[in-house]
Amino acid sequence: MAVEALPRIDCACASLRRAARAVTQCYEAALKESGLKVTQFTLLQALSLLGGASPQSALVKFLAIDATTLSRTLRPLALAGWIRVVDGADARETRWQLTPEGQRKVQRTRPAWERAQRRLRARLGKKTWTLLLEDLATVAAAAQE
Repeated sequence: MAVEALPRIDCACASLRRAARAVTQCYEAALKESGLKVTQFTLLQALSLLGGASPQSALVKFLAIDATTLSRTLRPLALAGWIRVVDGADARETRWQLTPEGQRKVQRTRPAWERAQRRLRARLGKKTWTLLLEDLATVAAAAQE
């Protein structure tokens, strides 16, 4: 199925933000029944991918998110019992870990997330999908330099 492009915006920031809002709406709809926002699921997935007890600073870097936004997103996940603070070697460093309930939440939510992934991948086509993921990682790295 061919997708008609929206009008071009000659600003990388505006274009990326528009795309991010549209993609977020797609994933939010898919995750609605889970009770998770896509930002929350992304954070749970990041903790799962990083494994063990991840320093909050590693999450900031991995997700390219500011510390205040990260803290606001972590709080409800901790209150729900899906993540917990774990003591590290340095008491000044906050480390986060998925709880067993958090791991179950990720596993129960993953099928809905995968449906959103498949839907978007099918609409974009395999080649565009692959290039998009590669290009977005490059754009994020370039913007951080």
